[in-house]
Amino acid sequence: MTTATRLAEAVDSRDPAVGLAAVAALRRLLEEVEAAHVGNARAQGWSWEAIAAALGVKRQTAHRKHARRIITPVTEGHE
Repeated sequence: MTTATRLAEAVDSRDPAVGLAAVAALRRLLEEVEAAHVGNARAQGWSWEAIAAALGVKRQTAHRKHARRIITPVTEGHE
């Protein structure tokens, strides 16, 4: 079972502690996935404007959030 599958099941829990912990874990996972994809886009020559448009945010927001991070490109088969 993948991490995403376990989290999806936990989100449906009737126990608030389990559900809220799953929400927090999903938030962390989303941030990691976003950073990886932004890094991949930058490595492929995407502009901050193109990345921002894909994320549905302003260019300055995308740049401010990701420009200082150490970002590794997404590799095939990565969960």
